[in-house]
Amino acid sequence: MSRALIGAVAAGLILAGAGTALAAQSGSIPQLSSGGVEFTDGKFKFNPAGTNHGAFEWRGRLHDTSPDDGHNVYMQVRVEGHGWVRYNGKQRSSVWMHHSTWDGAQRYTDDAKIRACRDRGSLRPDNCSKTEKFSHHVD
Repeated sequence: MSRALIGAVAAGLILAGAGTALAAQSGSIPQLSSGGVEFTDGKFKFNPAGTNHGAFEWRGRLHDTSPDDGHNVYMQVRVEGHGWVRYNGKQRSSVWMHHSTWDGAQRYTDDAKIRACRDRGSLRPDNCSKTEKFSHHVD
């Protein structure tokens, strides 16, 4: 086998492996729900360093499932152990959300948490869905 052919085969294997690694960086977010709030059709992606700040990018539909209760719904996302970031939905409706969350001190994000919540006002605690955790570890 010639050196050129061996090099081409090796390059093909490396590119195939890179494609597999990129495919592992995205996936579905399971349905998140709690009293009065639901998040469906969720997808996520861990962007590589140099792309969209290396952010945890997510999207899906946030529903207010108790439109007559007078409370708003929101999503919370947390990356790299930082505090929760809040993304407000819309009371009495359903909204499509697509956001990116990242830590500016890092080249890429490899740990993220997400949950759906209902704001019950200042006198009662908010209720939130189970927190979903996602990790992407680069070798």
